[in-house]
Amino acid sequence: MKYLLAAVMLASAAVVGFSEAASAAEGCGRGFYRGPYGQCRPMRGAVVVRPAPVVVAPAPVVVVPRARVCPYGFRWYAGRCRPY
Repeated sequence: MKYLLAAVMLASAAVVGFSEAASAAEGCGRGFYRGPYGQCRPMRGAVVVRPAPVVVAPAPVVVVPRARVCPYGFRWYAGRCRPY
């Protein structure tokens, strides 16, 4: 009984395997595909895509404000240098 079950499963796997190959062509044959309304349409030639032009942008300019430097014994407080 187990040999019969194995043979049935092997046969069903073979049928499924062959049906996938037939559906890959969609029934239209080599070089054709199925259109939106079910008609067979020829495939176009190779699609050639031009590379995009290379654009080199200048580096951004970063402006950093000058650091506040107070003399020794002073600190920056309330917008100006003040003694400790």
